[in-house]
Amino acid sequence: MKNKVISLILVILISIFLFSSTCQAVMLQSPPNIKSPSAILIDASSGKILYEKNAHQKLEPASLAKIMTLLVAFESVEKGKSNFNDEVRVSERAWKTGGSQVFLGPGEVQTLETLLKCIVISSANDASVAVAEHIGGSVEGFVRMMNDKAKELGLQNTNFTNPHGLPDPNLYTTAYDMAIIAKELIKYQKFFDWSTKLVDYLEHTDKKREPTMLANTNKLIGKYDGLDGIKTGYHEKAGFCFVGSAKRGDMRLISVVMNAPSSNDRFEDTKKLLDYGFGFYNSVSVAKKGATVKRLKVDKGIEKEVEIIYKEDKSFLVEKGKENEISTKIILPEKIVAPVRKGQKIGTLKIYQNDVEIGEVDLLAKQEVRKIGYLDILKTLIYRLF
Repeated sequence: MKNKVISLILVILISIFLFSSTCQAVMLQSPPNIKSPSAILIDASSGKILYEKNAHQKLEPASLAKIMTLLVAFESVEKGKSNFNDEVRVSERAWKTGGSQVFLGPGEVQTLETLLKCIVISSANDASVAVAEHIGGSVEGFVRMMNDKAKELGLQNTNFTNPHGLPDPNLYTTAYDMAIIAKELIKYQKFFDWSTKLVDYLEHTDKKREPTMLANTNKLIGKYDGLDGIKTGYHEKAGFCFVGSAKRGDMRLISVVMNAPSSNDRFEDTKKLLDYGFGFYNSVSVAKKGATVKRLKVDKGIEKEVEIIYKEDKSFLVEKGKENEISTKIILPEKIVAPVRKGQKIGTLKIYQNDVEIGEVDLLAKQEVRKIGYLDILKTLIYRLF
């Protein structure tokens, strides 16, 4: 009798465990129920779409437009066409810009870096116009740069008419397009130096004025694990919008919600999307930028070997429990012939999921290897003799 009772208890416990696990799996795999009419969640590394809801619907983005403004500005600095230390004089047009602002005065001079910080933290429209005029020569010239970048990224449903996102029926984008723009912007680490600040201050060149407090419009900073960006947006027609970014370990996700009914809804929807991504997927890292792959023999070189490294970080998201679906194959010659340039592509890392190729990473020479010359041979002979 005692054995039967024990057996019955075990059956009940096992049943409860299996039922609980099944319920958790169902809950985990169920797409999040959100209020925003348009949304998307992507893996920031690969661009893989994890969730979408009317993601290609054209909508006004409000201040989300500033994500492209920032991207164009960062690229201008990267290419050497602008410098963070550039002094920018605030025009009357920038001063008169409505909406959210940091109260720049006409004729006030600020560095490009300071103005970009004002855009990131406080969504400053006046700073956006000042940056646009400095980099593009005019607002109109900068807007052309914004639209050129959109075309370069292959975005079919986006058109910009200003650098700040104030209402304009000809200014539109989609949740998908905004995710792609954000994916490009977050390649710049300096952006996160500002996006994670809750409060900062703008010192005006007119020292008689009190500093302007820069308060971060992103209310999830410090309140959601790993969240470090990106941008809020709102006006009456656009509704409440938010592009979020969060990183845990090697896994970074980007979420976009547009036209949410309220400010609270956009942040709650964002948390639901990110919870779904982090709860259901794992990141499988296959390459670390600069990490050594192997040492390769070099013929006719001053050095006998060259170190081969990965060109970039690369990881892929897979459903939890399916990590072993990812495999890699290193394709390298047995040896190479000098001369070898630093950064020269030597081979490729092929990446597969269930034997289907899903990506690749270039394998590069870490250092230069000069071709051995007669003088080098002579020096070697003399060294061996003496």
